[in-house]
Amino acid sequence: CDVAVRSSATAEDLPDASFAGQQDTFLHVQGSDNVLTYYKKCIASLFNDRAIAYRKEQGFDQMEIALSVGVQKMVRSDLACSGVAFSLDTESGFSDVVVINASYGLGEAIVQGAVTPDEYIVHKPTLTQGFAPIIKKQLGLKNNKVIYSHEQNNLIETVAVSFNDQQQFCLTNDEILELARMVMIIEQHYSQQYKKRTNNNWTPMDVEWAKDGIDGKLYIVQARPETVHSATHENILQLYTLSGHPSDDTVIIKGISVGQKIAHGTARIINSIEDIDQIDPTNIIITDMTNPDWVPAMKQAAGIITNRGGRTCHAAIVSRELGIPAIVGTQDATEKIVHGQTITLDCSGGTVGTVYNGHIPFTIARVSLDNIGTAPVPIMVNIADPDSAFKTSFLPTAGIGLVRLEFIITNALKIHPMALLYPEYITDEKVKTTIEQLTAAYNTKTEFFIEQLACAVGMMAAAFYPRPIIVRFSDFKSNEYYNLIGGSYFEPIEENPMIGFRGASRYYHPRYKEGFALECAAMKIVRERMGLTNVKMMIPFVRSLKEAESVITEMRNNGLERGVNGLEVIMMCELPCNVMQIEEFGEYFDGFSIGSNDLTQTTMGIDRDSALVSAIFDERDLAVRRMLVRAIKEANRIGKYIGICGQAPSDFPDLAEFLIETGINSVSLTPDTVIPFLMRYAQ
Repeated sequence: CDVAVRSSATAEDLPDASFAGQQDTFLHVQGSDNVLTYYKKCIASLFNDRAIAYRKEQGFDQMEIALSVGVQKMVRSDLACSGVAFSLDTESGFSDVVVINASYGLGEAIVQGAVTPDEYIVHKPTLTQGFAPIIKKQLGLKNNKVIYSHEQNNLIETVAVSFNDQQQFCLTNDEILELARMVMIIEQHYSQQYKKRTNNNWTPMDVEWAKDGIDGKLYIVQARPETVHSATHENILQLYTLSGHPSDDTVIIKGISVGQKIAHGTARIINSIEDIDQIDPTNIIITDMTNPDWVPAMKQAAGIITNRGGRTCHAAIVSRELGIPAIVGTQDATEKIVHGQTITLDCSGGTVGTVYNGHIPFTIARVSLDNIGTAPVPIMVNIADPDSAFKTSFLPTAGIGLVRLEFIITNALKIHPMALLYPEYITDEKVKTTIEQLTAAYNTKTEFFIEQLACAVGMMAAAFYPRPIIVRFSDFKSNEYYNLIGGSYFEPIEENPMIGFRGASRYYHPRYKEGFALECAAMKIVRERMGLTNVKMMIPFVRSLKEAESVITEMRNNGLERGVNGLEVIMMCELPCNVMQIEEFGEYFDGFSIGSNDLTQTTMGIDRDSALVSAIFDERDLAVRRMLVRAIKEANRIGKYIGICGQAPSDFPDLAEFLIETGINSVSLTPDTVIPFLMRYAQ
C-alpha cells in the first residue's frame, strides 16, 4: 500500500496563520518500516529552521506546539493530475468565485512553483443556480511533473511532460464544475464551524485536490482556511501628490495626461515590437505610439510616454484600463528623453502631464470610500481587461457601461475570426503554425474563439453580477483587424478606416458575417450556459435604419433575440443620423449609449486618428454639446434609456455634470476617475 505521511501541527491552518509547508510531508511511502521512519522525520520537522522562525514571527511559544502525523492512502495523481483550489480570488479578495490551479502529476510541482499550472475560474452564484459558469480557462506551461520514483533511494522524481500533453487542459469542463461544487461545500462547512468561534460569517478556503489516474475520480486531500486575501483594503482610494515643487529646469517634456497617478523609473526607448520583451516593472516605456500587440509589455511597465496620440489613442485607452499612468502626444519624447535615464512621470495635475528628470518623491493619500458621495444618476465604469474586473468590481458603481470586445480579441485571442473559419486561405507557414499552437487545446479552431471570448466576457459579467454590463460587439477598424494574426488575408486596405468598413456594417456583410456569428455564439454561452443574464448587447456605428434591421436579424439568426430571456440590445449613439432619428432607431433598440469620441469626430468632421487636426478635436464644442442635449431630450421624450460611455465625462467632470442636469440616465467613467468624480458629491 502506497501512502502519504503528512504532518499536522496544532497551530497549523488557523484562519490568521496557516503555517503552510513549515513541516515535512513524504509521498509514495511503502512498507511498515518506512512508514515508521518517515513518521519520525515528520515529528522531527516540527523543529526545522523554517518552522522555528515562522513560530517566532507569529508569536507562538516554541514548546507549546504539538504535532500529529496523518497517514493517507495515496491518490494516484502521478498518473493523472492534481492541484489547489481557492474559494475566492486571492489577488483581489473577490468572494464569488472558485479559482482552480491544475497540473499533471503529484501536487508537489505546483506547491514548489516548478510549473505554471492551468487556471480555471468558476462563478459560485450561477453554479448554485444550476448553470455551468466556467468564466476562465487559461492553459499553463506544465512542462514537467512529479511522479513515483522507481529508484531505491528516492520516493518521487520529476520528469518532462510531452509537448502534446502540455497543449491540453488537465481537467474537463465537467471535472472543473465538480471540483468547484466540492470546494463550495467545504467552504460552507468551515464557515459554519468558524462562525461559532469567531463570529465571522465567511471563511474562504484553500483546498488541495488530486485526480486518481486509475479510477478517474477526484479526491480532496486537504482543506484549510485561506489567510492572505486582500478584500479588506478595497474601500480605500489612493490620491497621488508630488512632494514639494520641482524646479522648472527638471521638466523634460509635457503632454496629455492619462490617469491620475505618479510613477518613476528607468526610461526604456522602444522603437519596435521586437524590443518589448525588454520591459520590466521598473521601466517607463518611451515610444512613438503603441498598438494592440504591445499590451503584454504595457502590463509590465510602470508608465508609458508617447510622441503621438490624444486622449482616445490606443496608449491612452489601454493605460486607463491597466491602471498605469501615461503621457501621450508629447511630439518628441523619444528625442528629449535619454534611454536609461531616471525619470518621474506625473499625471496627478489634471489634463497636462509632466515628465521630470530624476527621481521626484511623491506621496499617496488614502481616502475611505465610506466618505464619498452619491451622484444623482447611476455611475458605471468602462473596462476591457477581464483580469482587472474583480478588483474594479469593488468600486461603488452600478455596473459596466462599456465592454469592448475588440480589446479582448486583440489581447486574449489574437487571431482574426475569419482565419479560424478559413485557415486554408493562409499561405504563410509561420502564421499557420502560430494559429495551430494557440488553438491546440480545442477540438476546432472556432471552438477556441467562442469559448475564450465567452470566458473573458463571463469574467466581467461575474465580477459585477447581478449588476448589468453592456457588451459592445467588436468595433475594430479594417486596419486594426488587418493586424490580427491572419488578418491580412481577409481585410481590405482603406484610405480612411475610421469612417469605413466598421461597426454594424460588418455584421451582416458577406466578408464578416460568419465572424459575427462566432461573437454571437460566445455571447449566447455567457447568457445561457453560464447564466449571466446581466449581459446586455450593444451595436456600434449604425448608419441607417436598414442597417439596424439587418443587424437585429443577424443576431436573431444566431440565437440572440431581443426580449428573449430578458435580452436587451443597446445602440451606440455616435453619429448625427443617430441623434436626428432617435425615435425611429428606438423601434429596433432598448436604449442608447452615447459615444462621445465618434460623435465629436462625425459632428466636427475630424479624423481622430489624424495628428494634424487633433488640436481641433473638442467634445465640449458647442455643436457637439447641442448634439448631446438633443440626443438626451429625444430619448427621454420617447421613454428610452440613454447613457454615455465615451471618454468625455472621464476627462471633463464638468461636462458629466452638465449631462446629468440635461437628463442623462447614466454616466460611465474609466476606473481611475470614478472615485474623484463621486467625491464631488461628498457632504
